[in-house]
Amino acid sequence: MITIRKATVEDISTLVDFQVRLALETENLQLDVKILTKGIQSLLLDPSKGFYNIAVDNNHIVGCHMITYEWSDWRNGMIWWLQSVYVVDAYRKKGVFKLMFEHISQQAKNSGIAGLRLYVDKTNTRAQKVYESMGMNGEHYSVYELMFQ
Repeated sequence: MITIRKATVEDISTLVDFQVRLALETENLQLDVKILTKGIQSLLLDPSKGFYNIAVDNNHIVGCHMITYEWSDWRNGMIWWLQSVYVVDAYRKKGVFKLMFEHISQQAKNSGIAGLRLYVDKTNTRAQKVYESMGMNGEHYSVYELMFQ
């Protein structure tokens, strides 16, 4: 039975491992583990930055996602950004992401959140199909970035 819970600092090593794998798999990017570890720890110790949820099966973490916040003046409400989504290979196509997505959607609705957003690499068509199957729409916005680190 898979359950969803908020991640804690005790989960850092698994979250770091998942994010290293995610970056390699989706963007062929090698992350700096020291910076990543500090980044995850910073978020877990400061709820104003966001939070991680994890999917657990028999005390084994099998998936995760991170939520960060954006204030929307247009909606006079908070938007939650769904980020850093990862599911262990052996658990893919078994409903783990769907369970995590339904959980965070209900959590957002219960918290009065105006909506959920995410971004996905343009070449990650597999993820795009999954997000579309959850009712998300990728037709409205394009995300542009200018990174300094």
